[in-house]
Amino acid sequence: MIRCLVVDDEPLALDILEDYIKKTPFLELVKTTTSAIEGLSLVRDGNIDLVFLDVQMPELSGLQFLKIINGKCDVILTTAYPQYALDGYDLNVADYLLKPIAFDRFYKAAQKILQHNTNSSTSLSPEAVSNTVNHDFIFIKTEHKIQKIYLNDILYIEGLKDYISIFTKEERIITLQNMKKMEEILPSGRFVRVHKSYIVALDKIDSIERSRIQIAEKIIPIGDTYRDIFFKLIENKNI
Repeated sequence: MIRCLVVDDEPLALDILEDYIKKTPFLELVKTTTSAIEGLSLVRDGNIDLVFLDVQMPELSGLQFLKIINGKCDVILTTAYPQYALDGYDLNVADYLLKPIAFDRFYKAAQKILQHNTNSSTSLSPEAVSNTVNHDFIFIKTEHKIQKIYLNDILYIEGLKDYISIFTKEERIITLQNMKKMEEILPSGRFVRVHKSYIVALDKIDSIERSRIQIAEKIIPIGDTYRDIFFKLIENKNI
């Protein structure tokens, strides 16, 4: 999932982009804000992958915002003034959306980001190498050691604010990792994200009722953003 922030001083623009993000299955809305200063703080915290950024704002212009974050995340500019496009591309923005923004144009820009992230994931950083999948197991950094976990033992993964919990048949393992990285590490044919806070092992699902999954004694909600993709996977495995 691509974690999104929308920064725009127009409440109507925020509502439209929020609606578009919720309609796009590979995007996850973290926050909308009319404050560029608050937006900077969120980007600096490192929990944002993509910012939809208005150019003209009272506290700080979008172009000033771009210079300050200096490539820390992807940015798509949104504005009613096409003359800003050239300045934006000079600062390496991913795309430029002219208001009023049509959904098909929005979706095309979002797909560009998804394709870029997919291509980038083929090149792993040194940090990612320590957690990468090797056939049937992964290595995870815990508080005092690096622990080997067999994929077949994982029931589900729960994401919390600053860490994740990996629940296996025998134990709960806590690591300072994020859900996005776990999605990249785990094989998609065996694991699927069903909620902003949960990844489940498909072969460990005992039952599905409406918007809830049961694995052992745990009831896991299915988020609206992930519902369509999840049920398509399930349909492909139905007899």
